[in-house]
Amino acid sequence: MSSIEAVLEELALARIGATFNPFRQSVRDDLPGAPAMRLANLRRYLAERAGADLVAVGEAAGYQGMRWSGIAFTSEFDLLGWGSPYRRSSARPRPWKEPSGTIVHGLLARHDAERRVILWNTVPTHPHEPGDPFSNRRPTRAEVEAGLLLTRSLLLALGPDRLVVAVGVVAAVGLGGLAQHVVRHPANAGATRFRREMAALLQ
Repeated sequence: MSSIEAVLEELALARIGATFNPFRQSVRDDLPGAPAMRLANLRRYLAERAGADLVAVGEAAGYQGMRWSGIAFTSEFDLLGWGSPYRRSSARPRPWKEPSGTIVHGLLARHDAERRVILWNTVPTHPHEPGDPFSNRRPTRAEVEAGLLLTRSLLLALGPDRLVVAVGVVAAVGLGGLAQHVVRHPANAGATRFRREMAALLQ
């Protein structure tokens, strides 16, 4: 078993606080077999970026993005652009689209860097408000610490010589010395600064 495959198996079994694990759990609006679809998307994504030189780590999976795609900062709308074998996991007529993901992938496309960068989240599961699966909340300290175990496993599996970038405050605090750089998160009016700071790292 490859180290990456071991990380994926660990992720599929993970129970991180009160978060929803899209690789293990399925609720309303999910297609049959949705968790396996999301895991397959992530497996393919990581394989295609085996030569990536930068790992950008955000906060947590969001309800418009990774919750459905299985990939950080990535929505079902992005998957449609990538085509087969990537698959949507929701039964909604319209694909989910995430504002932050649109900003991130737009920047990567502009710099021809889509496969130079691996996107990940400090908490690779979805923290949501109680009783509202279509919401986002900041992960608790315990959830960040649990998520970091998976992040460390991923970084170890990827090997050395990868630039690790924290995207936003939660990731920066959680990653600590694991991150060589910190950039602004694109959400909440942070798009311009994110683009500027991330573009500088892609030069």
